[in-house]
This record gives sequence, C-alpha cells and structure tokens, in this order.
Amino acid sequence: MSTLVERLDFTAALPRARSRRDTEAETVQFAQATLAAAKQEGLKLAVRARYVALAVIACLLPILYPSWQQLYYVALLGLFALIGWAQVRVGRLGVSRQELALLFCDLALLTFVAVVPNPFGSNQWPVAMQYHFGNFIYFFVLLSVATLAYSWRTVIAVGTWTAGLWIIGIIWVWWQPDRAPELTARIAAAVGGDERLFNLISPNSIVLSSRIQEIVVFIIAAVTLAVAVRRGNDLLIRHAAVERERGNLARYFSPNVVEELSRHDEPLKQVRTQNVAVLFVDIVGFTAFADARAPEEVVGTLREFHALMEREVFDHSGTLDKYLGDGLMATFGTPFAGAADASNALRCAQAMMMAVDQWNGERKAAGEAPMRVSFGLHYGPVVLGDIGVTCLEFAVIGSTVNAASRLEALTRGLGCALVVSDDLVKCAKTEIGSADAVFRPLIAQTPQTIRGLENPIAIWTQAQ
Repeated sequence: MSTLVERLDFTAALPRARSRRDTEAETVQFAQATLAAAKQEGLKLAVRARYVALAVIACLLPILYPSWQQLYYVALLGLFALIGWAQVRVGRLGVSRQELALLFCDLALLTFVAVVPNPFGSNQWPVAMQYHFGNFIYFFVLLSVATLAYSWRTVIAVGTWTAGLWIIGIIWVWWQPDRAPELTARIAAAVGGDERLFNLISPNSIVLSSRIQEIVVFIIAAVTLAVAVRRGNDLLIRHAAVERERGNLARYFSPNVVEELSRHDEPLKQVRTQNVAVLFVDIVGFTAFADARAPEEVVGTLREFHALMEREVFDHSGTLDKYLGDGLMATFGTPFAGAADASNALRCAQAMMMAVDQWNGERKAAGEAPMRVSFGLHYGPVVLGDIGVTCLEFAVIGSTVNAASRLEALTRGLGCALVVSDDLVKCAKTEIGSADAVFRPLIAQTPQTIRGLENPIAIWTQAQ
C-alpha cells in the first residue's frame, strides 16, 4: 500500500517507502535550501540598496560641502561598495569565515569614518568633535542588513563587534591631545563651574555617558533582532515541512482531499472500517512490449500512461493508492467517505478509457503500437489505517481490494476493457440515479466466481 506523508519520492514504476528520520532530514535540507536561496536574494537586494545609498551620498557630498577634501569620503564610499560586492560573492547559509571577515571590515571601516577626522580637512577640530555629529546611527543600518543573513549568530556578532570597535574608538580618542586648548579654555570660562554643561558642549569631550547609552541600546537591538531571526528561521522550517507534506499528499490525493487532510491532526492514523470503491488498472501484455524495447522507451511509455491515469483519478476525487509497475490501484472514499464514491469511481474508469483511446490515436499517428488497458471496479468494506513502525504506510486492506484486482483480471477472458461489480453499480445508481448516462455502456453478465469470495458476484462489463 502507498506511503503517504513519510514518502518523499517515488519512481514511475513503484513508490519507495522512506523512514521518518530520512523524511525529517530531507525536510530540513529542503528548508535549508529555501533559506539559502532567500539569503542570496536578500544579499542581492541589500547590495543594490547599498549602491543606491552610496550613490546618493556621493552626489550630495560635493553639493553640501563643496571642497576637494570631500574626495576622501567619496573614496571611502567606494570601499563600502567593494565590501558589499564581495559579501554577495561569498555569502552562503551557515558559518562563512569570509563573510564574517567582510562584515567585520564593514564595521571597522564605518568606525574609522565616524571616529577619525578627515586627514585632508582644513578644520583642525579636536578629535572628540567626531562624537558630536551623531554618526553612530549608521551602525543600525549595518545591523539591519545583517538580518538578511538569516543567522542569529551573525546578528549577535554585529552587535558585539560594534560595541568593541566603538569602545576602542573611545579609548583612542581619549588618548588624543587637545588640538585647540584655547577654544576649550574659552568654553570653560563661558560656562563657569557647570561641569555637566561643559562636558556636553566642550569640543574635547567624548560625552562618555552618551557613548555608553549608544552601546547598550545597540546591543539590546542586536539581541532582539537575533531572537527574531531565530524564530523566523524556525517558522520557515516548520512551514517548509508543512508545504512538503502537502506536496507529498498531493501526489496521492485530489486537491480537495489534501485541503481536508491539512485541517486535521494525523487523520490517517485512525484505524477504521468503511465502504470504499477500489479501481485496478493494468496494461495488457506490457511484459512482452517491454522485452522488445529499450529501457528508455519502456519508462517513457509508462510515464505517459501513469500521467493520464493519475490526472483522471484526481479529477474524480480519488486517491492514488500505488503504482503497480504497468498498472495502478486507486480508491474512492479514502481517507474520508464521500457522497458519490461509487459513481466517481465508475466515471473515472470510463474517463480513463476515453483517455486511453485518445492516447492510442496519438501513438498510431506516431507509428507506435497501441496499448490495451483493462479496468476492474468493486465497492465494499475495507480496513483503513497506518501500518508499520518506522516506515509507515497508509493501508487499504480487505477482500474488496482483492476482488477488484480479480475483476480486472476477468477482462481477458470476457474480452472487454472494464468489469464492474454489481455492488458498485447499485451504489452508484443510488448516488446519482439509475437513468444517468454513465450506466448505458454497461452490459450485465452472469455472476462470476471470484477466488477469495464465498459466493459468485454479479458483474457488468464495458467494451473499449
């Protein structure tokens, strides 16, 4: 029987069961790949924004400060652009030493610009005046860009490195001599004995209390963003797992059933008995066909056939239970019973027959041999539920399944394409009315003895 949520891949010939551990590992890999792709997109977006911002600043500098000394800052803007380009080149999900090194260079360069005066400047202000321009706010731009790395450790690193570099800058400035002692003396005389006011406006004061506040607030913001990034990653991984499971379910169930399954908690684990329509489909004589052809042609033919059959199963609200080499088994009424399971199964089989006719027409036009396909339908009670421990499988078990398979085998002796049990026909007539056109191609036959059943069952047939 088919594996559902735990199965992540299957070949065209036979689905493969996967262990729960393998499934979880592949889900994480899928999420990691999603994060990596999102990070690359984020880095590209960030570097474009960086280029735009740097270009705007480079244009504004000569306008606001028309002097040759501004070329110094234009050159530093070029370094920022180069670092951004390099970050996109080496950026990847997880730990990347090159990326962290470039991030440190970003922070170190911004610290240098914010703390060290322009060596080509004509104004020889005290170095501490650099702290009076409020340049620390630009570190928050780099912090926000760091969140695009989708790594909480990177965000924490930005917070830690910024605090350390800023403290180093403070210590360096504190050791610098006073370049304008006369100006400092005049300001001290103007404020008198008010030391707090002097510390605020003195060009030689680093205003230590404000510097400490900047560091503390920045670290708080970094930690908060790191927590947000980590929670975002966890949510993305969970979302990726859900989407992967929905994708896996969509391989076996019609979209409306997948939607119903997604609203329930583990509905497949509920062991129960209910009436289900079972359909078996098989290509007659496929073994001889395969023996005379190349493997690529055999697999290509199977893929075309399975695609046609799969589409009709889903279009008629059925469940693709499994592929059986050159055939398949589908159920109608799993995992939830519907109001038209029997009629849906009958209509599906007839739609499959029409699809096969069209396919054979295309094959004849291409000079290929037509395929004869047989169908068997039965309706009755089955047992539903998960079986297995590590490799779980959603099982549809019971004599109804065996009977449907043997009805399909009867098509060879009866010379028809479809054999339907009278139980299914009666149920379908109850669902949609006996006058429906779907019953017109059916021909009543004498009851047949089915191995595994005590009494012969009445059947109906339909020619291709």
